[in-house]
Amino acid sequence: MTATHIPVQAVVEFATAAFAKAGVPEVDAAKAGRLLVESDLNGSDGHGIFRLPQYVGGLRSGRVDPNGAIVVDIEGPATAHIDGGNALGHLVMARATEVAIEKAKSQGAAWVGVRGSNHAGAASIWASQMLPHDMIGIYLAVGSNNFMAPWGGFERLLGTNPIAFAVPGLEEPPILFDMATSIAANGKVQMAQQRGEPMPVGWVIDRDGNPITDPNKADDGVLLPIGDYKGYGLSLMIGLIGATLNGGQFGREPTDALASNTGQAVLALSISRFGDANAFKRRVDAIARDIRGSGRLPGVDEIRLPGDRASAVREERTRDGIPVPPSLRAALDKVADGLGIAHLLPA
Repeated sequence: MTATHIPVQAVVEFATAAFAKAGVPEVDAAKAGRLLVESDLNGSDGHGIFRLPQYVGGLRSGRVDPNGAIVVDIEGPATAHIDGGNALGHLVMARATEVAIEKAKSQGAAWVGVRGSNHAGAASIWASQMLPHDMIGIYLAVGSNNFMAPWGGFERLLGTNPIAFAVPGLEEPPILFDMATSIAANGKVQMAQQRGEPMPVGWVIDRDGNPITDPNKADDGVLLPIGDYKGYGLSLMIGLIGATLNGGQFGREPTDALASNTGQAVLALSISRFGDANAFKRRVDAIARDIRGSGRLPGVDEIRLPGDRASAVREERTRDGIPVPPSLRAALDKVADGLGIAHLLPA
């Protein structure tokens, strides 16, 4: 069976209703619902409505606090530290980006670190928060669970630790780069599990270095880093800056059963502190056009920039709706039945 496309607003309202029924205050539930769907609009299907069962499960089990207090507990002119109070990660990061933007308006640049947070969807949605303010955004996070090993090892001590950059153009779409430090994000493994599809060779290996392609056996192995030892090093550095610096969990530190204590960080950089913002964006446009129009190898139809696919998917899904495959529909129906809310799709 093929996926059914659901209007964006219907998906937002479903997520909002689920969060509210799971105990999140109404205003916060609406905010989290909108932000969750941003991942789907960018084409990050493993981080959007697909994750709702995980989020609701965390709220109902007490692992995530529906009323968690999000507090700026350390602050300087261009820096801040936020304790997320174990609230929904989307709400914690919304607060962090708001603080970063306000500080960057006055200081030119701002760095905000976070502890006590949770999974917050695709990294790209947080770097992108800076774009409407003529700012460059950078976001990094430490995975709530470890799925990678140090290069040459097998013990799970590292997360998939994503990083994202967002740079605005004037007429061209923003350049938006979002990557995990593993070859495949764990969300893709979970999607393969849900859909009953094998994983490609090269995503996961067992303790003897042999490939694992059955996603149901992924927990018996480790995800491989991008670029071999380089991806391992990048994951390590993101962990030190995103978690250790902020007091989040990292490495062998034990995981509290009731709190993931995810560490995150965001940077907002005001373009106007380096010259005219529109002039910079025109130069970004020119570079983007040069790259797209550059010489191609045989068999290559087009050269794309980071963010091109996200922009195209956003336009398509805003118009046609968000695709919900049958396996996801079943999972969302189960959430709806457990909460006593209407199904996203009529029976």
